[in-house]
Amino acid sequence: MSEIAAFVRHGAGRINQHTLQSLLHELPLLKLEFTQIEAPTFPHLVDQLTFLADVVEDYAEGQIPEMPYVTVAESIFALLYAHKRIDLIPDTVEGMGRADDSSVVRAVLIMHEADFRLYAEKSGMNWNKITSKA
Repeated sequence: MSEIAAFVRHGAGRINQHTLQSLLHELPLLKLEFTQIEAPTFPHLVDQLTFLADVVEDYAEGQIPEMPYVTVAESIFALLYAHKRIDLIPDTVEGMGRADDSSVVRAVLIMHEADFRLYAEKSGMNWNKITSKA
């Protein structure tokens, strides 16, 4: 996981306010796109991506000012990575096409578990369902 965490940190280091604003304009379509993901090998991926999108949205709207920026930046990176058409493992590879997307998302969830757990609790979400520990 450490290589993936380093990959996420590096990618998130390029996230800035302009990236956040651009993503906010695309977020409704991305959320819709994420609901269309069919990845039975990664059954929690859609919920996890939706969760990260909600975090970014709420942060941008000023609803969670206590959320560290690094957590938001890495969430943005994960969302953008999952949306990319060309990535480490093409999404069209049956059974494994979303493995890299899932790994990036899981790395972000694990690295910022305390922040996300608190956000989930405040938002009335079941954190264990999001992390697939239910």
